[in-house]
Amino acid sequence: MKILYQNRKKISFLNMKSVKQHSPLSRLVISSLVFLFFFSFNLSAQGDPANGEKLFKSICAACHKLDAKLVGPALLGVTERRDQDWLIAWIKDSPGMIKSGDKLAIQVFEENNKLPMIANPQLSDQDIKDILEYTKGKPVEAVAAVATEADPAVERGKAIFKANCAACHKLDAKLIGPPLLKIGNKYEDAWLKLWIKDNVALTATGDALAKTASEYSPITMTPFPQLTDQDLDDLLKYLAVGDVVPVAATASAADQEIFNKPGIGVLPTLAITIAALLLLSLIVVVLTKRKATETEEVKEPSVLRTLIFNPFLRFLFLIFSLLLIAWFSFGWLMQIDVNVGYQPIQPIVFSHAVHSGDNKIDCQYCHSSAKNSKTSGIPTANVCMNCHKAISEYKGELFGNNTKEDLDKEIQKLYDAVGWDKANVKYIEGYEQKPIEWVRIHNLADFAYYNHSQHVTVAGIACQTCHGPVQEMHDMKQFSPLTMGWCIDCHRTTEVDLTKNGYYKNIHDQLSKKYGVEKVTAAQMGGLECAKCHY
Repeated sequence: MKILYQNRKKISFLNMKSVKQHSPLSRLVISSLVFLFFFSFNLSAQGDPANGEKLFKSICAACHKLDAKLVGPALLGVTERRDQDWLIAWIKDSPGMIKSGDKLAIQVFEENNKLPMIANPQLSDQDIKDILEYTKGKPVEAVAAVATEADPAVERGKAIFKANCAACHKLDAKLIGPPLLKIGNKYEDAWLKLWIKDNVALTATGDALAKTASEYSPITMTPFPQLTDQDLDDLLKYLAVGDVVPVAATASAADQEIFNKPGIGVLPTLAITIAALLLLSLIVVVLTKRKATETEEVKEPSVLRTLIFNPFLRFLFLIFSLLLIAWFSFGWLMQIDVNVGYQPIQPIVFSHAVHSGDNKIDCQYCHSSAKNSKTSGIPTANVCMNCHKAISEYKGELFGNNTKEDLDKEIQKLYDAVGWDKANVKYIEGYEQKPIEWVRIHNLADFAYYNHSQHVTVAGIACQTCHGPVQEMHDMKQFSPLTMGWCIDCHRTTEVDLTKNGYYKNIHDQLSKKYGVEKVTAAQMGGLECAKCHY
């Protein structure tokens, strides 16, 4: 009985020691671990607007703007109108949601003229949360504050100049006629009005000034008898002052940084969480590890020793390491020659934003072969000269780090290539023209066949679908990955309307009956067959 009592006492003593090791310090560490884990989880779950802006510009900007309708609706404040979980599912697979019968998906589809939205299964939930976080803020807009009010007469004179005079005259340089800035310093206003209204009649009267002015150019100036005296007064006021550049107040630095705040990012947050989890787990294991009693001589192996020398754990670690290496290697190999964002330096600074955006030049005016041939083609210099015979200087808004002088020199590079004499407004005789060596940006593999006319003319696909919002790009860059998976995703979601073509109506009826849909996709018409692009 005495021996049994002593053994029970010893067991109780050991149990008390075991319980005692869960001290307030260890409980504090465990609580800290749990708090840090959930805190880190919330950080990673929170949207990063900086990353969202990048994703929005690379994926969504071709069809959406924040504050205005483009192809799709404006997305500013979309999280206030739709549930976040629904938005995530919609962005990932909108065609699937429509086919599943989701009422809200069908409603959104019909509200946007039944234009299908491309599915984005490659986006993670966190990527979509970043995009949605970006859509919560308003874009920064610089508010122009004109220092002095412009004279209405000068503005009317500017409109008259552009409508009647700009074809032959510039303000401060010779075109067909002489420069007209401050022309009132050379001639009296009364004489100028007579000359502008009917220079032929004024010359016939034997006026000495009119005779001298007629000898300036062999081309007779067009008379403008339709202009009233008020029109002429306004025109002369404009010629006296020229273009008045308003002083604009730029947005504050704080406003400009609203959408440029650096975020922690998902991967760094995840890495910090895992590192903290491992560190605190090790601390908890060390604090709660059983200790041998004072009389015990046998020591339990340490956790680290167990992790290192346990055969099963070593085998598991080896398999995990091999799979991880294979996964990273495959992911790296799949990125070879995927050149999204490739933006080479061109021999001439050419801004698509100025030409396609500001001046509304259609893409196919310069890339005219896109609608009739396999390639879109590089416009020849004579296409540029159709406009730049009369545009020898840049007068638009400056962009990048360029000054007006820099951009004028870029136009001069075009003249140097074709041999254009802007002073005498003619080509230089016997000039040896030099080709402009543009750097190619978009380049498909040789084993992949792609026909521009089939997509542009037959399918009616807009250039921005593949090349992005070129009307907003000063320096052209590759917008889409141009990978096989990217093309296949487009074929799977792009619907083809064959009902308007009688030749294909029978084919459409058979395919729509086979697949049970009103409109068939390019994939259902054979767009996934290997020989379509590889033959």
